[in-house]
Amino acid sequence: MAISSALSFLSDRKRPIAIAVILFILLSSLFLLLSPAPSALPFFYSPTARFSSSFSPIAASAPPQTPIPVSADASPPQTPVGAFGGSGSNSADPPPADTAAPHGDATAAAVHLHQPDHSPPPPAAAEVSASVDKKEIATVVSGERGGDEGGEGGGAGAEEVLSWDLCEVGKRVEPADYIPCLDNVKAVKALKSTRHMEHRERHCPTEPRPRCLVPLPAGYRLPLPWPRSRDMIWYNNVPHPKLVEYKKDQNWVRKSGNYFVFPGGGTQFKAGVTRYIRFIEQIMPQINWGTHTRTVLDVGCGVASFGGYLLDRNVITMSFAPKDEHEAQIQFALERGIPALLAAIGTQKLPFPDNAFDVIHCARCRVHWYADGGKPLLELNRVLRPGGYYIWSATPVYRRGKRDEEDWNAMVTLTKSICWRTVVKSKDVNKIGVVIYQKPVSNSCYIERKNNEPPLCTARDDHSPWYTPLDSCLLLPVVSSSGEGNGWPISWPERLNMRYPSRSDNSSTQFSQEKIDSDTKQWSGLVSEVYFSGFAIDWSSIRNVMDMNAGFGGFAASLIDRPLWVMNVVPFDQPDTLPIIFNRGLIGVYHDWCESFNTYPRTYDLLQMSYLLQSLTNRCDIIEVAAEIDRILRPGRWFVLHDTIGVIRKMDQVLRSLHYKTAIVKQQLLVARKSFWRPGSTGS
Repeated sequence: MAISSALSFLSDRKRPIAIAVILFILLSSLFLLLSPAPSALPFFYSPTARFSSSFSPIAASAPPQTPIPVSADASPPQTPVGAFGGSGSNSADPPPADTAAPHGDATAAAVHLHQPDHSPPPPAAAEVSASVDKKEIATVVSGERGGDEGGEGGGAGAEEVLSWDLCEVGKRVEPADYIPCLDNVKAVKALKSTRHMEHRERHCPTEPRPRCLVPLPAGYRLPLPWPRSRDMIWYNNVPHPKLVEYKKDQNWVRKSGNYFVFPGGGTQFKAGVTRYIRFIEQIMPQINWGTHTRTVLDVGCGVASFGGYLLDRNVITMSFAPKDEHEAQIQFALERGIPALLAAIGTQKLPFPDNAFDVIHCARCRVHWYADGGKPLLELNRVLRPGGYYIWSATPVYRRGKRDEEDWNAMVTLTKSICWRTVVKSKDVNKIGVVIYQKPVSNSCYIERKNNEPPLCTARDDHSPWYTPLDSCLLLPVVSSSGEGNGWPISWPERLNMRYPSRSDNSSTQFSQEKIDSDTKQWSGLVSEVYFSGFAIDWSSIRNVMDMNAGFGGFAASLIDRPLWVMNVVPFDQPDTLPIIFNRGLIGVYHDWCESFNTYPRTYDLLQMSYLLQSLTNRCDIIEVAAEIDRILRPGRWFVLHDTIGVIRKMDQVLRSLHYKTAIVKQQLLVARKSFWRPGSTGS
């Protein structure tokens, strides 16, 4: 009646227009009342609530999250001109001359949340932030360290202006290769002894921690793609020719024009690593590369050709060597796309769990295994899986000089004392000798020894290897005298999803199979639906990947069919899941992200961190963490952060001050792409 009365005052000419307006308002209101919530729309489908609080079962404080929109084939969100590398951008330096950027680098936004053609885009699908385009950086990060208005943590100090400088390094340290915890010249000079390789171990700077940037080598280019990179790399990316001359008769590496070329040789396999790998399997068929044997530790690896060619056999090798006079050998390995780590067997344990590796290999690795009461070999025994093999190829195995005889006799005595069995001793066609030992699967030999030397270690609740001195005692396998319950992991690749009593040997923490399975399922869906479909990342350019808070290794497992590898990092103060990661046939290390990682600058293509930054910034500053991320990450490559929106916004500000191109996706993900900018560079 009220509507009729109102219409009666209108002329006949205006009355139809008014009726049409009223009907439009009524129908619009009805549509809004009956339309589904955004999360019910097809492109919000998320069957396992990827970003719910249960996403990371071992995360300390992952808050409830809403699902992230997932779909394919759509237009990117509106992006400011030049914010993600378009032709109008002045926010980041282009790659150096004659460098071909990866497909999709030139004009595409760094992050796309694709929508179906028939559906409207969701509101605020992504926040896109252009990098700072000032030569003098002035980004204000508000909030105290450890908290903001929402208690999210990760502050960089109230009203702190970020101003970046290049790192100042000590004498005989190459600025472009700076590793803070391994290049601490002052700390090394203060050492009382270097007899046990103390100078090759970690000596991290104390307060103030590094907040500086590492320069790029002159003429740096985007790395060659895998598998081409295994055989050749750009000379300018690792401009260290010393090994070419030093190892010229061993086929380690050669220089050819603008490239370093790797023929696949080594000190003990001059005729080629492929023949050497085949020889090992011939003299001991039970090693069965890639099915029975999956995880290998290569000690004193050189340029990691052994591990690089084992990848053809579905074997993942952790190659390691110290940063020493064999100039940049680990940098060569990582530039080639081969898993590698800087480490030394000196006075401290390696950053691996007990009983981790199926096989340990040493080819002329220059470690005196029987020194200091046999501590170096006891450390290998600790990280070797019961039933695992130690392959030793060195001159004491096949030469008969006085020094070699003494070394061999000492090795025979030590291996017998720790109950290692000699499986085979043989020479190849080039008269290079190999001996293979096997670690026992039961405790009976240890118990029956006539001499308790080395002594058995006493039981202890927590024996984390992080910054822990080497043992002088023998760690028993966690088995009964009959070996029951200590079966070798099932064959690869079934091993990746094996079911087993999932108790971490390095802590009292119990992890249910349900949590492990849930983590695997969550990551599988997230990677396939979001990482591959939602991010404009050129996956063909991704080879070296690091999960900075790896949990059960679900992220790495979800990428297993891709031509890449993942370094799974378990922070030393988080639940100890690293034994589970190794049981699954993956590799990783312990680390403290308030310190620098044992790798060269520019060695990883993708870094990701899930719900760690908030707790991390209770001990160190977000700026220090960002500086380390920048040191490790290659220019033109990506960092992905899962965290609360408060932490994300703070890291976003810091990364933009570094001229990263960033996007915040659904308030849950920060995706950032590193540029070629360095302080003092032009074009920024």
